[in-house]
Amino acid sequence: MAEVVITEFMDPAAVAGLAAEFDVHYDPELVDNRAGLSQLLGDARALVVRNRTTVDAGLLEAAPDLAVVGRLGVGLDNIDVEACAARGVEVRTAGAANAGAVAEYVIGAALALLRSALRVSDSVADGEWPREELVGAELAGRTLGLIGFGAIARVVAGKAAALEMRVVASDPILAADDPAWDLAERVDLSALLGQSDVISLHVPLLDSTRHLIDREAIAAMPADAILINTARGGVVDEEALLGSLKAGELGGAALDVFEIEPVGPDQRARFVEVPNLILTPHIAGLTTESQQRVGEVTADNVRAVLSSGGGA
Repeated sequence: MAEVVITEFMDPAAVAGLAAEFDVHYDPELVDNRAGLSQLLGDARALVVRNRTTVDAGLLEAAPDLAVVGRLGVGLDNIDVEACAARGVEVRTAGAANAGAVAEYVIGAALALLRSALRVSDSVADGEWPREELVGAELAGRTLGLIGFGAIARVVAGKAAALEMRVVASDPILAADDPAWDLAERVDLSALLGQSDVISLHVPLLDSTRHLIDREAIAAMPADAILINTARGGVVDEEALLGSLKAGELGGAALDVFEIEPVGPDQRARFVEVPNLILTPHIAGLTTESQQRVGEVTADNVRAVLSSGGGA
């Protein structure tokens, strides 16, 4: 039986590195085969997952020797951290390994929404020349509001500052004297919503953050504001957001995460004919380079625990 079980896509070089030291079972389809996964975990000492594999008490029961869960990313809402701790199982994330990729997505989405011409090609190829309709706006001089100011948001702040944006951030957990505030003006959430031209979300999904961006929050934003969510879908009330976009009460939005993932065919009607809306399938952190880094960090995390005798 395998010592290391990997249930979702992992960079091949990182998988090969682990396989050179441990008995590895790598099957990206396991995420959709919980029964098969449970059977494989009988002798496993490490489990490597992304965001779709649910690691709960029931799954842990099938893995008596498990020592570590390696998360190919940073979010932990699919992992019962308390249940892991109760069983002595370490949970290790990839930290900021994909921060650069997410930050570039945020900046790119903001540019695309402000310059709708960046998403026009067919009409021009057909001979249309809609210049007046496609006059956009610049990022320079606008205010970027970051809700949550962890590692990824700080990288976004640096890139935004290089584009001559004013950067404000709200994070009630981060101490007021933390050096990170050198990268952004510290404001409360209400002030951030009221003065930001572009708002980017960087908070985990908790009871306190579920539907943090609701009808009231959207109403507090400037009418031409842009919202970008690369955090977790449940942080945004999707019905409120889509309704506001259709009513012209918001300038645009980019959603890389959704309350239900993947978005099924039954959800399609909600998202069609919504103006200035970009939808992507949870890929903000996925680039060739970031996945190499995430794979390396996760493999090192697993290696460190197993080599120290964890789960032996």
